[in-house]
Amino acid sequence: MTLLAVVTVTGGLILSDTFSGDQLWGELFEVPLMSAMFLAMVWHARRRQEALGIVESQAEQRASLLERQERFLHDASHELRTPVTIARGHLEVHRRTNGNAAHEIDVALDELQRIEQILDRLLLLAKADQPDFVIVEEVDLEPYLEDVFMRWSEVAPRAWNLGPLVAGTLTVDPEGLRAALDALLENAVKYTEVADAIELSSRASAGNVVIEVADSGEGVPGGGTRADLRALRSGGRRAHARQGGVGLGLAIVDAIAKAHGGRCTVKNSQNGATFALRLPRFEQASVSALQLLQNS
Repeated sequence: MTLLAVVTVTGGLILSDTFSGDQLWGELFEVPLMSAMFLAMVWHARRRQEALGIVESQAEQRASLLERQERFLHDASHELRTPVTIARGHLEVHRRTNGNAAHEIDVALDELQRIEQILDRLLLLAKADQPDFVIVEEVDLEPYLEDVFMRWSEVAPRAWNLGPLVAGTLTVDPEGLRAALDALLENAVKYTEVADAIELSSRASAGNVVIEVADSGEGVPGGGTRADLRALRSGGRRAHARQGGVGLGLAIVDAIAKAHGGRCTVKNSQNGATFALRLPRFEQASVSALQLLQNS
C-alpha cells in the first residue's frame, strides 16, 4: 500500500509538471521503466529471502534427523548390550559348573561375541559426524603396521605376508586407523580359506600414503577395476558376508577414511581382491634418516 501511494503521488506530480511544460513528455517513459526495475528488485529480494528460509528449514530438519538417528543408534546399542552381557554371564557360569559343556554353548557364546562387536561398531558409526570422531597425532607408520600385522597373523590361520612398507610419519587418529585396518583384515579373513594368502603393504603417493590389504579369496562381484565401499554396502556379495555380516566393517572404513580426508577403494587383483586405504598428511622418511635407522 505504501509503495502504491508513493507511485500514485509521484506519478501525479510528474503529470502535473508535464502538462505545465516543466517536463518533456518523452521523459515519462523513464518512470514506468524505473518502477519496473524497482519492482523486479523487490520481487527478487523476496524470492531470495523465501529460498533462504526454505534452505534453512531443510538444514534444520536434516540436522534434527541426523541427531535422532545418532541418538537412536547410541541408545539402542546401550540397551542391547545389557541383555547380551547377562546372557553371556549365565552361559559362562553354566559352562564352568558343567565340566563337559555342550558344543551349543560355545556356539552361543561366539554369537554373543559377534553381537557385541556389531554393537561396538554401531556406537562408532553413531559418532561419525561428530567433531571429535577423530583425534589425530603423528604416527610412525612402519612399526605401526608391523604391529597390526603381527596381531592378526596370530589370530587367523592364513598364509600371511607382510609386503613392502614405506617409512615415514602419518598424521592420523591411531585408534581410528586401527579400527579401519582391523575391519579390512577381518573382511579378508572372511573371504579366504586357510591356505589363501593375505598381504598387508603400504606405499607413498604424492604426499599421501596408500595402505593395501590384498587377499587371494573370491574377489569383488562384477570384477570392476574400481568400486567404492558404498556400492559394496548397498548390495555387494562381499559386503553381506556369507557368515552373516552386514557390511558394518566396511561402513566404518569408509567413515574413518572420509573423516581423515581420504578414501578407500577396492579392485579385483589377479587372485582375489585388493582394498586400498589412501590417507593424506604423510611425510615420507628421507634416505639419510633411513640409513641412520638401519645403522643404529
